[in-house]
Amino acid sequence: MKSIFEEMDGTYRQVGDYFIPNLVLPDDGNYQIGKYGRIRRSYLKEHHPILYNSYMLEGTLFKHLAEIDQACNERMEIIVSAMSEQEGVTEALKATDQMEWVRRKNNIRNRAEEIVLTELVYA
Repeated sequence: MKSIFEEMDGTYRQVGDYFIPNLVLPDDGNYQIGKYGRIRRSYLKEHHPILYNSYMLEGTLFKHLAEIDQACNERMEIIVSAMSEQEGVTEALKATDQMEWVRRKNNIRNRAEEIVLTELVYA
């Protein structure tokens, strides 16, 4: 009598006295995962292990992480440009006082990153 796994054309390999099914996760793409994708992976692993395992077993973890990373990068660009315009951090300031421009720009990036992490990564 065949098992359900064998009826679905599944195969086994013998390791010692045990037969282990040959399981392979589907590989549907080569995803580039950046900073925010890695942060999301760590967050899921530590705080939502069931969701993390679900993504892993379905083979959609890397797709999810790539989508989060892309969304975070796009949101960062939008927020940084809007805050820079609102606070007057322009090329004119850069030409007159570079250190002040760098200080303000870093401040804006840090605040924007906190917003992005809260809204997208830790949600």
